[in-house]
Amino acid sequence: MAMKDDANATKVAEYSEQMTTNLARLEELSARLATVLSRKRVVPPSLQGPGQDLYIKAGTAMMREMMENPTKIMQTQIDYWGKTLTHYVEAQQKLMRGDLTPPEDDSSDPRFSAETWKTHPMFNYLKQQYLLNAELVQNAVADIEGLDAGDKRRLQYFSQQIVDMMSPSNFLGTNPEALARAVETEGESLVKGMENLVRDLERNDGELVVSLADPEAFEVGGNLATTPGKVVHRNRMMELIQYAPTTEKVRSTPLIIFPPWINKFYILDLREKNSLIRWIVDQGYTLFVVSWKNPDASYADVGMDEYVEEAFLETIERVKTITKQKKVNAVGYCIAGTTLSMTLGLMKKRGDTSVKSATFFTTLTDFSDKGEVGVFLDEDFVGGIEAEAKRHGYLDSFYMSRTFSFMRSNDLVYRPAVRNYMMGETPPAFDLLYWNGDGTNLPRDMAVEYLRGLCQENKLANEGFEICGETVTLEDVDVPLMAIACETDHIAAWRSSFRGIQKMGSSDKTFVLSESGHIAGVVNPPSKQKYGHYTNGDWSGSPEDWQSAAEFHTGTWWMRWEEWLRGHSGRLVNAREPGEGEGAEPLADAPGTYVVEEPT
Repeated sequence: MAMKDDANATKVAEYSEQMTTNLARLEELSARLATVLSRKRVVPPSLQGPGQDLYIKAGTAMMREMMENPTKIMQTQIDYWGKTLTHYVEAQQKLMRGDLTPPEDDSSDPRFSAETWKTHPMFNYLKQQYLLNAELVQNAVADIEGLDAGDKRRLQYFSQQIVDMMSPSNFLGTNPEALARAVETEGESLVKGMENLVRDLERNDGELVVSLADPEAFEVGGNLATTPGKVVHRNRMMELIQYAPTTEKVRSTPLIIFPPWINKFYILDLREKNSLIRWIVDQGYTLFVVSWKNPDASYADVGMDEYVEEAFLETIERVKTITKQKKVNAVGYCIAGTTLSMTLGLMKKRGDTSVKSATFFTTLTDFSDKGEVGVFLDEDFVGGIEAEAKRHGYLDSFYMSRTFSFMRSNDLVYRPAVRNYMMGETPPAFDLLYWNGDGTNLPRDMAVEYLRGLCQENKLANEGFEICGETVTLEDVDVPLMAIACETDHIAAWRSSFRGIQKMGSSDKTFVLSESGHIAGVVNPPSKQKYGHYTNGDWSGSPEDWQSAAEFHTGTWWMRWEEWLRGHSGRLVNAREPGEGEGAEPLADAPGTYVVEEPT
């Protein structure tokens, strides 16, 4: 008995020592936490949530329904009470019988995938009650009448944000996995979680931006963006990278990719196994890619005109000179696709036929239906963004990053936060998520012009958008083109993308709908055999008509696009080495300097 008591005493002593160490570390971290929160950036209320008008409209509509149809409101409440009471009684009866097994549970919600949520009576009860509460809120909002479609969509989105935030999985006291980990590690997991939390706050001026990937696992130019090439041109807007050939012969017509400047270009050159850039070079093309400057306050007066003149048009002319070709093929991705369409319209007005064909990746040119991102494009948010951009001279990447993250809050905010901060885990070494956190700023004038003239007023698809002294419309885009949209894209909704391409003036148009979303549907290498795509040559009907008659193909669209591109790329010629053309003296190795610069 004495030996057993001694063993228990030793175990308690060890436990106490570990706990003492962890408590001391928590005190140190608390001091760091207080320091960083004291320097927390001030985020304007207009960028924290929708304006009061939305709540007033929703409250007015609800009150009107209560007055006009009280039975409907009461029935909703009675149904909720009945489900809640039945749930409680079932759980109570089981406990009274000594039956600790929970009710049957067929929930597939990934937030509650751990077995404890199903097998432990208390945690099962918490989960089921939360799902009942969530259902009540969702149904109540869906049943509100008297709101226009846009306001109702916004109300549904922002109420769902509250529902998602209140999940029991997001709180230590009601998360069985986090509690078990804390006990198993004698508090070590919570200390590591606090370290992760403080580190994320310190990186972002006191604002919480959850790290989605291990920041120490990657280096741009080290194990990301490694396709060989040279920077062959540079101006204040961009660096132009020419990639080294991997084939003896290449197509005579060079190809230029304009990536979005909301993010960095290396999404197309993550690693060798999923690099679209490397794959294109391997197919026998002379490839140029634009790497954008990350702007600071000195770029405040840079607008859409400057992007078109100093980046798109200058790049096209420089590539023609380097390759000694009269024409190029061009690709625009996301916002760069929108800008490419305006550039093509401008070139037509000027009689410039330098672009032989155009490809649009996940591009919006008709903003009549803004899709999911439209909840952030009403006047309350846009006015707030405009004021913030005017105050600083640019829109900080923080705002765009946070907006896109909260469009998939469970996947990109709450579940990573639970893993990092409550479980104390190191974020995964995931290249795509690392890139996702490597955001860029937007110049003041450009951000306002884009949000006002394109997103809100939809000028390009209607009366025309003024660019570089000309008014251009989608009808002015008349070169052969192919558009790639993505089925679950929450940033550039595919139906809106289809409508914009449908309005373009080209008589040679191809539309491809890829499975998956804004990034995964594009970065979809043949080796993965993961996402398929749809094709249909009939442009006469609605997007829904097109989809219902479309043919499905397994695997990526890359080969289909390359076959189309080959038909617009001329004969085979000797491969071109970066730096050998006129005016192409190498300035740096790929991926260049702009992509790794931090704005001052």
